[in-house]
Amino acid sequence: MRIFENIHIDWLGKRKIFYAVSLSLFLIGWVTVFIRGLHFGIDFKGGTEIVLEFQKPINVSTIRDYVSNIGLGNVELKTFGGQTGILARSELQELPHNLIPKVVENINAAIQRIYPGLEAKVVDTTAASVTYQLPNTDTTNLLIAKLFDAGFQTGRVSEEPTNTQMIVTVGIAEWLKENLKTKVADNPFKVIKEDHVGPKVGNELKTNALIAIVLSLIGILIYLAFRFKFIFAVGAVVALFHDVLITIGLYAALYGVIPGLNLEIDLTVVAAFLTLIGYSVNDTVIVFDRVRENLKIHKTMDLEELINQSVNRTMSRTILTAGTVLLAVLVLLIFGGEVLRAFSFTLFFGTITGTYSSIFIASALVLEYANRFQKKVQF
Repeated sequence: MRIFENIHIDWLGKRKIFYAVSLSLFLIGWVTVFIRGLHFGIDFKGGTEIVLEFQKPINVSTIRDYVSNIGLGNVELKTFGGQTGILARSELQELPHNLIPKVVENINAAIQRIYPGLEAKVVDTTAASVTYQLPNTDTTNLLIAKLFDAGFQTGRVSEEPTNTQMIVTVGIAEWLKENLKTKVADNPFKVIKEDHVGPKVGNELKTNALIAIVLSLIGILIYLAFRFKFIFAVGAVVALFHDVLITIGLYAALYGVIPGLNLEIDLTVVAAFLTLIGYSVNDTVIVFDRVRENLKIHKTMDLEELINQSVNRTMSRTILTAGTVLLAVLVLLIFGGEVLRAFSFTLFFGTITGTYSSIFIASALVLEYANRFQKKVQF
């Protein structure tokens, strides 16, 4: 990247243009947040998340039509991993009570197909399971095995050798399977995972994620205040807030506007924001280190000229680092699938904002402070 080694660009002379760019992005994003709100994943809002794996490629729109009126309300469907995977999300924690009798009927029908005329008495029914009393132990064990092979989640109530009770799990995944297996009979599928997150746990995770981000910013502020002057630390942290807030605003602004960018905020996105904070502050520290070196050498140089010179001297490193990161993250964004899309989008856009905020937010804030309060910055 030798073409960036001897440049002489007046970066800070253009800082007001980027103030306007940042302010526009911030307002667009956060006005949208206040009007439409943010969309949180199951980690934060609670609900059930189910992954289905089909043997052959499946059309998400077709499956969406099949599950739109099965009593589970709004079920969100997305591709998962490839053309054969489906990620289903529901805000429900358990199967609605009005559907439980239908599930019991389906289980009874399956039992009669396996053992016609068998007397299987329901002794307990909850929102999560149905318990049957069967005539003898051998029948119980055989029926458990055959129902399990048929796709039901079955088990023994007791491990005692004389156990004659069978428990069958009743859940959203089972109801989805029951409704889909006849409609996609030519494309067998299985449930890969089913995760449940309660609303209380979701709120705790949301609070902990916010605390983690704020504490990381406070820690960076303290560290940079010792390593540089306090105003440098403030500039760096303001730049980090700038990167995080604009990126969050874009989540709300782009939702439902650009296909493929209907992104939700979950724990993976929080991890991306923490990674972004680490990357962005590292880029800022590189610029600040060069500013400090130049301040010791050129004690009488105008601060704006000195910061411009420092940015120009580090531009080769900045472009090379940001460029390689963007290329890697772009590959994830395009080919990483639904699971990694929010993570890669956060890093991709955050890398762009983090690179320019090191110059036009962090460094510019130091210059604005020195000009407004007539302070001489020195080490």
